[in-house]
Amino acid sequence: MEFERSSGVLLHVSSLPSYGGIGDLGPAAHEFVAFLAAAKQHVWQVLPLCPTGYGNSPYASSSAFAGNPYFISLEFLADWGWIEGERIAGLAGRAGAVDFHEVEWRKVPLLYEAAGNFLDRGPREPALAQQWHEFEAFCHKEAFWLNDYALYAELRRQFNTGAWNEWPDPLRRRDPQALVEVYDLSGRTLAQEQVLQFAFSRQWNQLHDAAARHGIRILGDVAIFVNMDSADVWVHPGLFELDDDFRPERVAGVPPDYFSVTGQRWGNPLYRWDVLSMRGFDWWIDRIRRAVELYDIVRLDHFRGFEAYWAIPADEETAVNGDWVKAPGLELFRALESALGPLPLIAEDLGMITPEVDAIRRELRMPGMKVIQFGFSSKDGHDHLPHQYTAATVAYTGTHDNDTTLGWWNTASRHERSAVAAYTGTEPGASPVWPLIRAVETSPAQIAVIPAQDLLELGPEARMNTPAVAAGNWSWRAPEHCWTPELAARLHALAEATDRDNDPLGLVEENQENEGQVMDSAQG
Repeated sequence: MEFERSSGVLLHVSSLPSYGGIGDLGPAAHEFVAFLAAAKQHVWQVLPLCPTGYGNSPYASSSAFAGNPYFISLEFLADWGWIEGERIAGLAGRAGAVDFHEVEWRKVPLLYEAAGNFLDRGPREPALAQQWHEFEAFCHKEAFWLNDYALYAELRRQFNTGAWNEWPDPLRRRDPQALVEVYDLSGRTLAQEQVLQFAFSRQWNQLHDAAARHGIRILGDVAIFVNMDSADVWVHPGLFELDDDFRPERVAGVPPDYFSVTGQRWGNPLYRWDVLSMRGFDWWIDRIRRAVELYDIVRLDHFRGFEAYWAIPADEETAVNGDWVKAPGLELFRALESALGPLPLIAEDLGMITPEVDAIRRELRMPGMKVIQFGFSSKDGHDHLPHQYTAATVAYTGTHDNDTTLGWWNTASRHERSAVAAYTGTEPGASPVWPLIRAVETSPAQIAVIPAQDLLELGPEARMNTPAVAAGNWSWRAPEHCWTPELAARLHALAEATDRDNDPLGLVEENQENEGQVMDSAQG
């Protein structure tokens, strides 16, 4: 699929300077939309919105369908009448890195309190009547994943582990009588889980609508694999390579590469693609249908794995000893197109890309990705330099897995520095951050995306993720008040100069609503 020439910003929801210690879908998110609109940016890229698991990674989720409750704005819940404003006072503020332990300890109990209040008041208070009807409709529409997710989340809490294959045998095997007993004993907490998913959905839809009014498309992310400790594998064990005791036989990862000399052992269970094929890829159709409801454009993480994937024996400690195994490739995507129609997909095709992988991407007319940081180490990387880009490209200075451009520059080799200076005309000793941003923006790529950290010219302290390093990731947050009119004007001028200042959806009203009106629509 072709996209209008445009530019945007990569910033995960968790990185917003929201009240409560972690970025959320509340006022700070709508303020960011207003900033993007002022800056003539038409794409906002986020990472997966799913609940996070071990290591707080959005790529290791407890559900491929659910939203992360951490992202629910307590401020908006107070505006809705679900919780008193005094109850949410005293939480961590808008500044500083995310402390996930504090979020779990301080914010999450208040979310459940608000959900309980809605359950008690929603059916009988006129002010909440419309929301209650919306909640009932949501539960009906999303029942195919919502009920099982709520059950999984409750059992995960009861047993203090998401390792469902260590639960009592009747529950891990989903014995119907055992599940009925959980429903009977835990009905209220199951309903609270459903309410929180409704709150996430309602706030996300309001934010998505606000972005659309400004002609801003949300570029979302779908991880190819799902977490072993997830509702998805618990509910559908037959779709994954598990033994009779529900232990993974082989797991996912990538071989040694640019990021790690021992590769990356992700640990996700592998799909039984033959079983999925016999079922018409129904689970994948449901998953992508959900993604295109949430996002305007969907980035398929690790696109290479749809052609062939690195299979690692489960007892291996690293990713070194694995094998490439063929995946369904075009068969899967033809099934998706048959069920869902043309899809707004882009391929994360970084790393070891074979001609077979590229052929599938081209056949599907799917844009790939280029990262300018990769272009300066040697001639082998020159396809990542802007003069090599084609229109069917989404171009970046860096991704969530890279160091920030300034951090990369501070550790770059003499050869890389010389290459950057030659390419951008940067004077010795000058920062190359904005020259590299301009190089990406002036390229032929349909979409140019700049990580927020690079716009703010931040160093390695602002890095989002270091692949193959388990701890210390995903916690960066943008400084409060950083989306200044001066930065918006600078981006606006660059968008105009590079012909990226269009209105890709034709939805920007002649007189755009001011920030207060946008906020009012979200709070209602």
